[in-house]
Amino acid sequence: MPEVIFTGPAGRIEGRYQPAKEKGAPIAIILHPHPQFGGTMNNQIVYNLYYDFVKRGFAVLRFNFRGVGRSQGTFDHGQGELSDAAAALDWAQAMNPDARACWIAGVSFGAWIGMQLLMRRPEIEGFISIAAMANRYDFSFLAPCPSSGLFVHGSEDRVAPVRDVVSVIEKVKTQKGVKLEHAVVEGANHFFDGKVDELMVAVDEYLDKRLGAVEAAEQA
Repeated sequence: MPEVIFTGPAGRIEGRYQPAKEKGAPIAIILHPHPQFGGTMNNQIVYNLYYDFVKRGFAVLRFNFRGVGRSQGTFDHGQGELSDAAAALDWAQAMNPDARACWIAGVSFGAWIGMQLLMRRPEIEGFISIAAMANRYDFSFLAPCPSSGLFVHGSEDRVAPVRDVVSVIEKVKTQKGVKLEHAVVEGANHFFDGKVDELMVAVDEYLDKRLGAVEAAEQA
């Protein structure tokens, strides 16, 4: 899990990067929760997502948005953070010029940033959006959504209730060739306290369906 530093729009960005073992492997970028509410790249869900994509053979990058950890700059209410995410994808692509495709995964605030990046980068072919705050941020730009993906929510999420995400999905799920799926983790709050394992089961089931199950030999 090598530490990396790359240049973003506001200066230095701190990240953790795991290169792929095979040439041409896809890229995954993992985006952390809200910087002003304790969100960092070391968030437990971000950490689990990172290693989930690593075990599937991806080249994986997670990083701190501007103003978090050793990343330079200050919080920019989403606009600057979207630029940070674009810079992260640019860096990962420069490290993996033969990459076939890219996935984006985000948690809470990071899910909102990830979906905006998805709209701007046609090479992103799949996404995982966890605890997307559809009640606090405008997701109307997802019309149409260019790629299929998964939304995951906790049934007891009081920060971003499930019903608000469902209404977003209902507006875009009928777009041709794109399928948006939704999983609910029973009993989980916005932070999936005590429910991260159940969350990752839902993520794995979806990725197994989209990418194929990880070979048992690779996990041995």
